[in-house]
Amino acid sequence: MPFEAVPFELTIDALRQGYRLNYFTPEDVIEAIIRRSERDRQMNIWITPPSMELIAPYIAQLMQLDPATSPLWGIPFAVKDNIDVAGWPTTAACPAYEYAPEEHAAVVERLVAAGAIPVGKANLDQFATGLVGTRSPYGDTFNALRPELISGGSSSGSAVSVARGQAAFALGTDTAGSGRVPAALNRLVGYKPAVGAWPAAGVVPACRSIDCVTVFTRNFADAEAVDAAVRGMLASDPYSADRPLSRAAQPKTWLLPQEPLAFYGPYAAEYEQAWQRAKQAIMESGVAVKQVDVTLLQEAAALLYEGPLVAERWADLSDFVEGHPGETFPVTETILRSGGKPDFDAASLFRAQHRLQEIKRLTRQLLHDAVLVMPTCGGTWTREQVNADPIATNSKMGLYTNHCNLLDLSAIAVPAGDAADQLPFGITLFSLPDEEANLTTAAARFMRQQDRITVAVCGLHMRGFALEPQMTGLGAAFVKEAATAPKYELYKLPTMPVKPGLVRVKEGSVGASIAVELWSMSVAAFGAFTAVIPSPLGIGKVELSDGTVVSGFVCEGYAADDATNITAAGGWRAAMTDKAHLT
Repeated sequence: MPFEAVPFELTIDALRQGYRLNYFTPEDVIEAIIRRSERDRQMNIWITPPSMELIAPYIAQLMQLDPATSPLWGIPFAVKDNIDVAGWPTTAACPAYEYAPEEHAAVVERLVAAGAIPVGKANLDQFATGLVGTRSPYGDTFNALRPELISGGSSSGSAVSVARGQAAFALGTDTAGSGRVPAALNRLVGYKPAVGAWPAAGVVPACRSIDCVTVFTRNFADAEAVDAAVRGMLASDPYSADRPLSRAAQPKTWLLPQEPLAFYGPYAAEYEQAWQRAKQAIMESGVAVKQVDVTLLQEAAALLYEGPLVAERWADLSDFVEGHPGETFPVTETILRSGGKPDFDAASLFRAQHRLQEIKRLTRQLLHDAVLVMPTCGGTWTREQVNADPIATNSKMGLYTNHCNLLDLSAIAVPAGDAADQLPFGITLFSLPDEEANLTTAAARFMRQQDRITVAVCGLHMRGFALEPQMTGLGAAFVKEAATAPKYELYKLPTMPVKPGLVRVKEGSVGASIAVELWSMSVAAFGAFTAVIPSPLGIGKVELSDGTVVSGFVCEGYAADDATNITAAGGWRAAMTDKAHLT
């Protein structure tokens, strides 16, 4: 049946090809999505789930559009249920708040005009107040990969709908990280444009002055396609701004936090290791890296929920909360009411705004011609843990996200490998709005760098030796000097020219730490490199002194029988300068 040909990973390119080759039709795609949503019903992805009755008018509308001139023709997308779709209920995850809008939100209007098909309204943390995906009377949204974990929020259903093959992209919103945290936890791209670059008309406000509409996708190209369809000022939206993208370029400098970062939750150690791997990949990529103090960003982040700026949330929703006692999710009401504290008076608000303006000035200086890289999340939690301690766990989820909109930054969250089995890790790249086009360029470079392999060399391939040109000729880059764990012996092999052989000792035997060099090369180059290594040498796994394991030169044990043990020298370079080992 045609709907069975619909790929699980719905991307714009895959759908376009399927349509062009007549593998399936838009109706088939929608049928597949409906079936998948029914299969995943217990995951609480939707508030208004996909149904043919709701979607049929949009499929019919495609007949009036030319696929050649409609860039998103037949592309299904999910809509967070605080964004209006005409005629569909908007609840903001609060049944008593429900209304039926007569018009689309501006972003939905633009997407539909480009040929995209809305398929349903996605679950969220009520009133977009949360980063966990558990603050909804419609149920906790399950993580797409490990259902016992949180999905992230507040755009929980939006992210999971894409990750579970029920939309090619999904609209979310982002005030404090809601368009980025769920991306990281579900192995997606989360693109947050500059404040005002996408109109927010038709969006239930959280903090109206800094709310952003965002998008979740599986790749950068899809995020760019959505941006092209929706970016632009809307004259009737007082917070809309004319913020066109400039020509994309690689940032001159990549900024990394200089201070140790905090990690949390049951997988804190795994997240920290994943962060260290991401940092290493950046430092091995050949870009200019600078370590900077990010405590100012953390100070700005604290202003959003711990200072008087939280009053903006209460300003928009206080009338509803006061007029509908008992209708608001308890933890959500607690957060909203914190904005009405008596000590959050006008004077305290102005003091916070003045300090924020100074931090903005310093941030503009810091990020000029640069991109800042931070973990998207410092950890995650099980849904059970969050429900047992909903405020403290949620607060930690925003450690590295809350500053973004307050400081008028653009951001893109991207996958950065897994911290553990089916436990995605992600980083976020931040830029100034004038340099937003650089984000996808930089992110693409990082993703390519993740496809590089770190190789430990211990002899003629080291700097200054005869085979160094073999490394540089393959595009390999020197990373740093290092040492193995104290589990190896080094031998001078009777070859011409003489070469070292690194042999791991038997378990329980005494070995030594041997000096090596770490080089980085592409996966393709690594394949060519290993193909020409002569026996008894080969590439295996080498354990380093810090406990990490990398690919590296090893020697078959039998070769040690006719070789000279030079372990005492501590490494090949030292051995070659020590006359005692040259004979």
